[in-house]
Amino acid sequence: MPDPKRSGVLFDVDGTLVDTTYLHTVAWWEALRQAEHRVPMAVIHRSIGMGSDKLLDHLLGAERDRDDDERLRDAHDSLFAGWFERLAPLPRAADLLRACAARGLRVVLATSAAEHEVAALRRTLDADDVLDTVTSSADAKESKPAPDILTAALDQAGLDPAEVVFVGDSVWDVAAAGKLDIPCIGLACGGTSRGELAGAGAVAVYDDPAALLAGLAESPIGALR
Repeated sequence: MPDPKRSGVLFDVDGTLVDTTYLHTVAWWEALRQAEHRVPMAVIHRSIGMGSDKLLDHLLGAERDRDDDERLRDAHDSLFAGWFERLAPLPRAADLLRACAARGLRVVLATSAAEHEVAALRRTLDADDVLDTVTSSADAKESKPAPDILTAALDQAGLDPAEVVFVGDSVWDVAAAGKLDIPCIGLACGGTSRGELAGAGAVAVYDDPAALLAGLAESPIGALR
């Protein structure tokens, strides 16, 4: 049951807190190239933030032969795993999480990354001491822009959607939050422009975690109880 006495902040991780968006883009580009699909990187980048099933539908068409999908996903996962030890947090990402926790807010990583990727992302952030809940792809039946992962995060953290803010970096994050009437703060550090995020419905847009941290008191997070 939601706890009416607590509010919280849900965070996307890839491209929002950890600098991975372009690594995912390159990994998908190479996985697709190996299967003789020539898709421009700019097009792939605009799809990052979707789950792999929807991303492949978006890039290759929903009517395609899906027999090769598992091999494409495995190739992406293997390529992306090669960067695990070199992943870097975005500016002041862990400080932002700790500042939210210091305000008495529950801090939730609402990610739909696979569990082995989540482990690498958590090591990179090094902020487990302030995390209330962390999700993974296993918690969502349908990927973004469907809101399933946010629903799972709310349920696991015992939070009411009326008492949270979501922070993400893609238009897919904004769309997922909108389906639950959760205000979404957009961060441009994943490579999606401020105008695109605002146009998708983000209630506020900042350059990166450091900029949000600097303006935290005046942000939608600052208004949470």
